[in-house]
Order: sequence, then structure tokens, then C-alpha cells
Amino acid sequence: MTHTAVEIAPSILAADFSRLAEEIRAVELGGAGAVHVDVMDGHFVPNITIGIPVVKSLRQATRLPLDVHLMIEQPEKYLEDFVRAGADRLLIHQEATVHLDRALAMIRELGARAGVAINPATPAAVLSEVLDKVDIVLVMSVNPGFTGQKFIPGAMAKIRQLHEWRARSHASFRIEVDGGVDMDNAAELAQAGANILAVGATIFHAPDATAATREIRKLAAEALKQRV
Repeated sequence: MTHTAVEIAPSILAADFSRLAEEIRAVELGGAGAVHVDVMDGHFVPNITIGIPVVKSLRQATRLPLDVHLMIEQPEKYLEDFVRAGADRLLIHQEATVHLDRALAMIRELGARAGVAINPATPAAVLSEVLDKVDIVLVMSVNPGFTGQKFIPGAMAKIRQLHEWRARSHASFRIEVDGGVDMDNAAELAQAGANILAVGATIFHAPDATAATREIRKLAAEALKQRV
């Protein structure tokens, strides 16, 4: 399958929560394709962030797809609640559930897009048995838990590997990258095969979130033309 666009999914973990609706409107104006929502439980990752009520509020604030990244243990317990709250895509960690195949099937049965995420130390090969059952593969390019971390270079090789597998098997899953995505690596990520860039501090800590969204989208789009 040929993917003809790179979607920018601003990560609200880096946004100003006191003016969240305004922040979302700014990235909408910049051409964002989704809103990335990091849910952390303080167990799977060393941080606690937002939960179901905030996802419900976000659903009322935007028509963009809500790209909900569950960095939580036993995510299957909460899938239905997040879909009811308005999640369009649920991305769960391979490392966080014993029954990955079952959890992914549950997401699709609930009517949402199913995604699987892998941490920096997890090889892409562990996903070989579920690649035909996912809509998105999320490559973590930082150790999950906090915004503003530096990109781990090894993630680039995983993206290329997944892109090659996808092309070889004529699969349709999209490749998402989360962590340390910025103006300096957006083009290379797009060329490597990424379709969705979750971008936090680079957008929300910029003087103008609309302009930052527009610029990183432009960089990725231009690089996509050179993808082989």
C-alpha cells in the first residue's frame, strides 16, 4: 500500500492545560491530522497523566481523531471506557499486556482503530504475529513517561524495518513515531517510512503553535516525495 501523506499528531502532554481548547484550535489551524493523547498510570511508566474524563472533554473540543496512547498496565480493562469517551484510535503497548492479540481484537470490535506500541528496547520482530491485525504501529523513540526527551537514534532503523515489511507484504498499517520528533528529524522520519508524527514540545513550546505545526507538516510532506 502507498501512503501519500504524513499526518502530524500534536501531543497534548506538552500543551498548556489551562488553555487546552485554545491550544487545540491553534494546531487545527496549522493542519494537524489528529490529537495525540498520552495516558499514563504511574506503574507501566513513572508518571501519571490524564484519564478518561479528559479524553471525553477533548472529544467535545475537536473533530480531529483522538490518537489515544495507553501507557498503562492491563489496558484491556479500560478499552471500552476510552472508546466510549471518544477515542478514535487506541494504541496499547506490547510490553503491557499478556494477551496482545486478544486486546487488539477487542479494540477493533469496539469500533476503534487498533494500534500497538513498542518501547526503545523492544525489537520490531516481536510484532510479526500481529502486523496483519493492527492499523498502526507506534515506535517509541524515547523511553516513555515524560515529554521533551531527546530522540533515540535506534528508532530510525525500526521504522525502516517496519516500512520494508509493510511494502513486502502489501500491508496497510501506518507507522507512528512518538518522542523527540522535531524540525531536525521530521524529514528523515518521513523518508524512513513514518506516516504519523506525534509532536509535543516542538509544537506546544513554540512561540506560535499554528506556525510550528504547519512547518513540521511541510518538512514531512516534502520529504515524503523522496521516499523510496
